[in-house]
Amino acid sequence: MSRPPCFIVRTVPERLDMLAAILRELPDAIVVRDRCRDAMDTFLRALDAAGDAPAVHIEDDAILCPRFRERAQAEIAERPESCIQFFSMRGADLTVGSRWDRNFMAALAFYMPAGWSAELREYAATWPRRAEHPTGVDTMVGDWLRSRRRPHWIVVPNLVDHAPVRSAIDPRRRRNRQSLTFGRSA
Repeated sequence: MSRPPCFIVRTVPERLDMLAAILRELPDAIVVRDRCRDAMDTFLRALDAAGDAPAVHIEDDAILCPRFRERAQAEIAERPESCIQFFSMRGADLTVGSRWDRNFMAALAFYMPAGWSAELREYAATWPRRAEHPTGVDTMVGDWLRSRRRPHWIVVPNLVDHAPVRSAIDPRRRRNRQSLTFGRSA
């Protein structure tokens, strides 16, 4: 890996305990705090924070596996020019395992190669579905990847899990949005 990624954590004020757990594993992570109860605004500022650097974008309700940095960097070293997703909840995780996919879902924890965060930030300014999906970070990332005809890599077993907490974006979402493979040995 030529340039190690920066780690960027997006957080809301009520999740300081979860943020602290992530920072124990990633003490040098850049923290982007929600300032107006707007997930998209927070994500756009996280993209700005990444600039042209390779970056791992993480939400504050992610539970990291042991040695997350080391394991994430090993995955990135295998595919440094691809988007890599570290969380999934799909049945194919159990039947297929790690794989290429074209339907990006869940922006809980994922890697963007050098320059991609800046390109995605530019795309966001004209993203045609913003009014339809004002908090749709994963929808926007998926649309951007499709517009560039780029698949993403899903890592199985997943390196992060989703904490069983109420969504800060939409409290109607179910709490049990957990990985089917987190915690299984690689």
